[in-house]
Amino acid sequence: MPSHVTHIFRLLKWGRTLARHGALRGIERDPLTPAPVRRLVRVARFGARVPAQPRYADAFQAIGPAAIKLGQTLATRPDLVGEEAAADLLRLQDALPPVPFPVIRAQIESSFGRPIEALYSRFDEEPVGAASIAQVHRAVTTDGRDVAVKVIRPGVIDQFNRDIQTYEWAAAHIEQLGGEVARLRPRLVIANMKRWTARELDLRREAASASELAEAMQAMPGYRIPAIDWDRTTGKVMTMEWIDGIKIADRAALVAAGHDVKDIAARLVNAFLRQAIAEGFFHADMHQGNLFVTANGDIVAIDFGIMGRIDRRARMWLAEILYGLITGNYRRVAEIHFEAQYVPAHHNVAEFATALRAVGEPMRGKPVRELSVGGMLDGLFAITRDFDMQTQPHLLLLQKTMVMVEGVATALDPDINLWETSGPYVKEWLRTELGPEAKAADTLIENWRTLQRLPGLIRRIEDAFPEKGGAPPPPPLTEVRLIRVGGGWRYALVAVLAAVAGAAAMWLLR
Repeated sequence: MPSHVTHIFRLLKWGRTLARHGALRGIERDPLTPAPVRRLVRVARFGARVPAQPRYADAFQAIGPAAIKLGQTLATRPDLVGEEAAADLLRLQDALPPVPFPVIRAQIESSFGRPIEALYSRFDEEPVGAASIAQVHRAVTTDGRDVAVKVIRPGVIDQFNRDIQTYEWAAAHIEQLGGEVARLRPRLVIANMKRWTARELDLRREAASASELAEAMQAMPGYRIPAIDWDRTTGKVMTMEWIDGIKIADRAALVAAGHDVKDIAARLVNAFLRQAIAEGFFHADMHQGNLFVTANGDIVAIDFGIMGRIDRRARMWLAEILYGLITGNYRRVAEIHFEAQYVPAHHNVAEFATALRAVGEPMRGKPVRELSVGGMLDGLFAITRDFDMQTQPHLLLLQKTMVMVEGVATALDPDINLWETSGPYVKEWLRTELGPEAKAADTLIENWRTLQRLPGLIRRIEDAFPEKGGAPPPPPLTEVRLIRVGGGWRYALVAVLAAVAGAAAMWLLR
């Protein structure tokens, strides 16, 4: 396990890089930032030429692949880093220069234990995309099929494991400061990043996610997932069907090809809603670079490293929250937040309903096209601080994806609105799930299962696995050895002195 000195040196080095790009300005100016952290930031930027406009994405790219993945995670947390930073961090998609082909060849051959020619009759040496974890090449299999081959960058796994240890160490110490920082749960942010990254570092799991989503979306016409070539897929190499299509971002090309962009936009919205609300398993990285339109008009999604999952109870709560906000039923929305334990029980339901009204009423009476689900959700999460609501990572991931989908759909059809398109779908789903037939079926199933269990066993299970508002259980937090030098000012003083010494050394070495 790395020592405290190792962690501090890494953080100071990274902090210096962030400061030079102006990426720490928001932390320094935020009145909620703890004083010791604000002092560390000032030390980190000492002597640096800070740009007028912060370059968050460039800073994370300069630090390395692990930081790029952290930046992508933080892009889903505008409540933590601010709207401006979150928007800029979304640029961290294909951010790295490619690895030379001989290195990629060696990675493929060591992964399969045979020459690359035994797998592919043709393999393009120039990649079609290079990101923080892997890069993608076009190839032709020995049986003549066009495929895309995703290959993990050599050395990335070791670097991630090393850097994540420092992220965990830093998050644990920051959380010890308490207050607003503790409410935002930085350790849980890093734990979720670690979990997502572990999935992305094993391409068999990404392939399994693609296969599961394809199975779930079979009944959705006009939306499909590339087929996986399991015989040419390992933990470090994934082979899937090659997609010939137009990037969904190229609206002019779609129009020129004769596609109905309004229909594509509406289909994309409903495909996402089916994934998130009906299936509870959704593609959580639906930016424009991961969506294509084929010649027959099908929308095809790629890159399944980040997936979201929500259980049935949370999906019903979410649908009721969204529909309640748009229809003005603030009391019901407030009750759901308390039922889901998103708001601590010591708060007042009526007061929370009034706060929700402040979010929803400014949008009431406006034309449908002027309503934004993204804006509504931003307003909803803005009131969380006043009611001691701890962050819910699964909802934040969903929020980020909804805003992303809305942005892609709006670029295709400026007149579309997520509610105008999705309102009937959400209403019908709620009627189906909460109607008398569904309640009767749920009651029969629940009673039958209860009869099959002993009351004592039920109590023990409920005690061991309490309900958490329908949210998936949080990932386990790594045990971190903390620096113990006393409380209060002594802790801050030692941290600041260590930062000053390290930052001075970094400044002399720059």
